[in-house]
Amino acid sequence: MTTFRTPADAAEAHAIQDTLRARVVLDEPGPPPGTGRATGVDVAYDEERDVVVAAAVVLDAATLDVVAETTAVGRVTFPYIPGLLAFREIPTVLTALEALPVDPGLVVCDGYGRAHPRRFGLASHLGVLTGLPVIGVAKNPFTFTYEQPGPRRGDSSPLLDRDEEVGRALRTQDGIKPVYVSVGHRTGLDNACAHTLLLARDFRQPETTRRADALCRQALREATA
Repeated sequence: MTTFRTPADAAEAHAIQDTLRARVVLDEPGPPPGTGRATGVDVAYDEERDVVVAAAVVLDAATLDVVAETTAVGRVTFPYIPGLLAFREIPTVLTALEALPVDPGLVVCDGYGRAHPRRFGLASHLGVLTGLPVIGVAKNPFTFTYEQPGPRRGDSSPLLDRDEEVGRALRTQDGIKPVYVSVGHRTGLDNACAHTLLLARDFRQPETTRRADALCRQALREATA
């Protein structure tokens, strides 16, 4: 695992992104969908106390049963700057992942990978640091454009930065708003979408994200009680 370094300012953060971006692996398909494990990671903040809590929840990718889960509590050490959120979240996320008693398999971030202005969002950053296959599944399209996908589960359309496809808008449930899938590290986009559909069996968001979100919110309440 590569050591995380907290930058002094935005300029240094951009330089770190530029350096690490060259290490993103885009020519591996990733683990076969529905096999092995899938791990959701998410964070919750108490901005007044500068507290951040991360959760990692490992699911059996076939059954969606919980295999293991961990949380970690940290301090917010970097300001809120759009495009640089990974520097606020990753230290605590890494601590949660390192505490897992099992291999996480595919990691699913509530955020972006290649779908990022510098092509290096949280999912890419986390993947490069850990060496794990990582995808991003976001709730909104960030600054990118797309045509509405068809109305049925599995319909998709390119998520575009001008003419470049940086991800996909993917309909995970009939008639429900799409999610926005992008490659982070060591996966392909088709594979990332297939994983997302299998993990979003019953709801718009993948079960990995739903579980991690609920757990980090609960842990934040306990940590700040």
